[in-house]
Amino acid sequence: MAPIKVEQYVVGPVQTNCYFAINEDTKEILIIDPGAAAGQLAEIITKQDLKPRAILLTHGHFDHAGGAEALAERFGLSIYAYEAEKETLEDTALNLSGWEGAERRYHADCWLSDEQEIDLAGFHIRVFHTPGHTVGGCCYFFPYHKILFSGDTLFQMSVGRTDFPKGSASELIRAIREKLMVLPDDVTVYTGHGDGTTIGTERMYNPYL
Repeated sequence: MAPIKVEQYVVGPVQTNCYFAINEDTKEILIIDPGAAAGQLAEIITKQDLKPRAILLTHGHFDHAGGAEALAERFGLSIYAYEAEKETLEDTALNLSGWEGAERRYHADCWLSDEQEIDLAGFHIRVFHTPGHTVGGCCYFFPYHKILFSGDTLFQMSVGRTDFPKGSASELIRAIREKLMVLPDDVTVYTGHGDGTTIGTERMYNPYL
């Protein structure tokens, strides 16, 4: 099992957490939710002599997907997203890009399915479809490291907003309970905004669950 290091960078106007999942043996990295600041993130990658292998999007809102294309072009990367998120990425009314002043369409190169298992950068990853915040929102679980990247599905003592177009509170809570709350207590959760948490903490104290 490759040793992992997770680096967090807060980017963009709504303080989104972008993460680097770094294979400490090879310096290969996965970039999760580069919502903005592509130039600065690229400088960090170059300065640390890291080797990007892919971009993983938890969902298609501008604050999570906005910097993906620039980084993909810079380093020759494929962008991964859940298969049901294509419409959100491509529809400016759904990806909320107008909030930044200019409407933009986003894309992914590789479409993932629920419970699919993939291997990237020396890591084994399981994909969980967790709709509710968006139709095709997903979480990335690294079972051998007990790490979950939850995007805007699960937060510390909270859950993602469901008042955006095509959001659903009932779907979100169901997905969290069925897909995430069955994970071990000691799984570390890296959230899309704010501080991280653990599955055990949220199972016990999250008022929405």
